[in-house]
Amino acid sequence: MKTVGIIVEYNPLHNGHVLHYTRSKEITNADAVVAIMSGPFLQRGEPALVSKRARTEMALHMGVDLVIELPTAYAVQPAEWFAYGAVALLNGTGVVDCLSFGSESGSLEDLFPLAEALSEESGQLRNEITKHMSSGSNFPSAYAIAAANVTGSSQRSINELTQMLAKPNNSLGLHYLIALRRLQSRITAHTITRESANYHDLVPTDKTIASATSIRKLILEEGLETISSYVPNYTLDILYREFTNGLGPMDWERFRQPMFQTLLTQEPEELESYHEVTEGLEHRIQKVLPQLGEPTIDALLSALKTKRYTRTKLQRMLLHILLNHNKAEMSRTKLTEGPGYIRVLGFSDKGRVLLKQMKKTASLPVVMRPSTFSHPYLNMDLQASAAYASAYPNPTVSSMFSDYLAPPVIL
Repeated sequence: MKTVGIIVEYNPLHNGHVLHYTRSKEITNADAVVAIMSGPFLQRGEPALVSKRARTEMALHMGVDLVIELPTAYAVQPAEWFAYGAVALLNGTGVVDCLSFGSESGSLEDLFPLAEALSEESGQLRNEITKHMSSGSNFPSAYAIAAANVTGSSQRSINELTQMLAKPNNSLGLHYLIALRRLQSRITAHTITRESANYHDLVPTDKTIASATSIRKLILEEGLETISSYVPNYTLDILYREFTNGLGPMDWERFRQPMFQTLLTQEPEELESYHEVTEGLEHRIQKVLPQLGEPTIDALLSALKTKRYTRTKLQRMLLHILLNHNKAEMSRTKLTEGPGYIRVLGFSDKGRVLLKQMKKTASLPVVMRPSTFSHPYLNMDLQASAAYASAYPNPTVSSMFSDYLAPPVIL
């Protein structure tokens, strides 16, 4: 059974995701689909709109056969580690033949040689990144320029490469290819052109395809009825159910109270111990807090943002503080070890067949119930889910501990 892997967040699952799923199966001639999906918190440093179980349901309704959770340790990271963790999980199943991802370029021609040149750990690359960030560039721009310099590109190529990697799906795709090479994976890569909506679009520009960003904006500002043309019926039904039951919609402001309590009660040296609190940001946090016009996460992020520190970087930093992630457990050495388990979130009948096959092929333990397995990253996942559920509009003790006890979603 030929199987294609996809790496997703589904926040929420929309028509663009359905298009990517369908074309991924078509171009790879795959019989089954395995999705690696982020848990309650996402790569841009945001809480998901609804729980990972609800989003797993969406994926299974669309036709995904097996949903595996990307551990929080990798899900809330820059592209390098997000990609590495997700690809390591696909590789660890032993049943995935190919990887399909969306990109703005729709071609691997430019990405393959870059991935080959950058797949080896390079002190030169890191020095170049540091140099350009010291000159005021943010990390994505610094990485693009450094990558061009390290690979010996001309000035014209540097400009072209910077523009290409400034597009988030191109950049993430490059890191998927780098991860495949670093892991010496047999998985082959394919890419599909992202159409009709850009990743950061705040307003829909198409009748049926819209970015997840614009869909979330519509939901939070105008209500669910405004998104019906952009999402499948099952997504709309699941969102209605979750919101009606007080399980969403979730956004950063739901975490305002615990976030400000932590920031207001810790000394700079305590804040500095958290992952992604770098280069004096602990002092900047302390400086801006008394100057805020209102105590909101949005106001805090706006006050902290500079040319060098993107909103995404700052959101991830705040999440690591909120979830008590220290630098030691998120070090390069630790992350290079990869996820230590495959946490199954849900599966179909065909997924059940894949799971049976994985008993023979998987290089990592397959975890169906967290209560039967222990790992530091799994503990972080359980804590993240509990923190997420504690901020529901109507939180309950059972919802805070459901991630530990609940079986996978079966459809």
